[in-house]
Amino acid sequence: MSENHLPVLDLSHLDAGLAERQQFLKDLRHAAHDSGFFYVIGHSVNASLLAQVQQQAKAFFALSSADKLSVQMIHSPHFRGYSQASAEYTRGQRDWREQFDLGAERVALALAAHEPAWKRLQGPNLWPQALPSLRPIVEEWQRALNQTALKILRALALALGLAENAFDQLYGQSPNEHAKLIRYPGREHTDSEQGVGPHKDSGILGLVLQDEQSGLQVQTHAGEWIDAKPIAGSFVVNIGELLELATNGYLRATIHRVITPPAGQQRFSIAFFLGAPLDTTVPIYPLAPELAAQAQGPATDPLNPLLREVGWNYLKGRLRSHPDVAQRYYADILAN
Repeated sequence: MSENHLPVLDLSHLDAGLAERQQFLKDLRHAAHDSGFFYVIGHSVNASLLAQVQQQAKAFFALSSADKLSVQMIHSPHFRGYSQASAEYTRGQRDWREQFDLGAERVALALAAHEPAWKRLQGPNLWPQALPSLRPIVEEWQRALNQTALKILRALALALGLAENAFDQLYGQSPNEHAKLIRYPGREHTDSEQGVGPHKDSGILGLVLQDEQSGLQVQTHAGEWIDAKPIAGSFVVNIGELLELATNGYLRATIHRVITPPAGQQRFSIAFFLGAPLDTTVPIYPLAPELAAQAQGPATDPLNPLLREVGWNYLKGRLRSHPDVAQRYYADILAN
């Protein structure tokens, strides 16, 4: 994060000549290790799809309250659907954003009472009947972002001196995708600057499409905050906690937050998080000695410990973020 700017990487260089490819991998390793946050340009996601998913997100948030509440997250044991502003919590504080959460579209599992609670997370999304155009565009977006995230993940493996498919085991056959359409209302509606509070992402990789309004901030090693200012057509990519675990801390998930927009403005963003299958236990990948020597071990937080069991790690985050959904569908877990 030299000169308080995030690195900008051109993903098309991965498929260019050998010299460009090697330079890209070197730059990727430094960005992922030093800052954990970087921009990606030169990706293969069509600009028209970026525009369409942004349009659909704005159309969703423009729906009536009744239409949005018809797909409210409280109706989903899988933590899918709409949340009003201040309904989600980060580190015990309310986030001032409304959002629509989605995952991989799968059938809910029929579970026996003794099976682990994280298996309840698999299931279908909620889709608003008032906006039928939303589902096909968002599902196309999810497929495109999944492939882009996988390409970056395989490039990271090469950058670390591993086989290109080394992280495919972590990615698995049924990765735990998580997507969010997000609207941050202007500050005239709240006394808080917390659009979303300081946190790390729990998955493998996060990719965020921003609009023109700033707000995303990344914490430096010195504890200062720098702006991840929007770059048209780019994704802001960040390392998730699962990669931190998998590399014994060589790649480190970075704390970030979002500040609410000024009065009279609003901010839209669309986030895609690539996770591991819920039944996965994260291994530690052997790195070359010169890299392993720089691995500091995963960061620990006594109030929110990192777990290598992906299902439990993901579930505990959902329970903390959405206490109303947790109480309705996971009261048995909360009682233990």
